[in-house]
Amino acid sequence: MEKSIFIRVLGDTPKIRILNYLIKYRGLDYSMSDIARNSNVGWATLSRLWKEFVSLKIIVSTREIGKAKLFKLNEENPAVNELIGVYKKLLQQETEDYFSKKIKVQA
Repeated sequence: MEKSIFIRVLGDTPKIRILNYLIKYRGLDYSMSDIARNSNVGWATLSRLWKEFVSLKIIVSTREIGKAKLFKLNEENPAVNELIGVYKKLLQQETEDYFSKKIKVQA
């Protein structure tokens, strides 16, 4: 599976993989297990990083379903909005590069 432009530019670290997943699928809430599995980060690593995400208000708790707590990206945090902006800009740049190369090949 190809890595996203966000991961390729900022580095393939657990923290960046988690942020990539949360930004890509922002607006929805997830359990910690979902986040670990879908961002390809081990549970122990996620648990270690989780306190930092919470203390920096990068993520917020949204609700509880049974014993599971759900969380989502805190889009009210200005730093998170800057990260989303970087994500969008990198994605836009990659898309433009892809289509400019495709147009050159077809010409």
